[in-house]
Amino acid sequence: MKEFIIVSECLAGINCRYDGKNNKNEKVLEFIKNNNCILVCPEQLGGLSTPRVPAEIVGDKVINKDGEDVTKNFIKGATEALNIANIYNSKKAILKANSPSCGSKFVYDGSHTGNLTKGMGITTKLFIKNGIEVISETEI
Repeated sequence: MKEFIIVSECLAGINCRYDGKNNKNEKVLEFIKNNNCILVCPEQLGGLSTPRVPAEIVGDKVINKDGEDVTKNFIKGATEALNIANIYNSKKAILKANSPSCGSKFVYDGSHTGNLTKGMGITTKLFIKNGIEVISETEI
């Protein structure tokens, strides 16, 4: 069976970021050309629109800049992304650094001021808990 790698859609140039833009990454695009990849955006899978109000992790919740608790959307999106990974028997993922969904080493600190803190996004935590190795685009 082929190995499929989960990749954050925004890294492939898909306009799915909170601001309606993308995080197109040339190394990721080259990687996708040479590997079997499945693109996902956990935040869209969780029912959030694009564009959407930016959100950051605050304690054990995900709160958007307007103060709305969007934790359920992030959990739903992570669960749907895991379901996709399981369908394709994925054991690896390349997810967007610093994202409240996909960050693997750091996430924004909840102040909406651009400050980073050590931590993992909701999807990354779920992937790792289920045996899926996660790296960011900075580690390719």
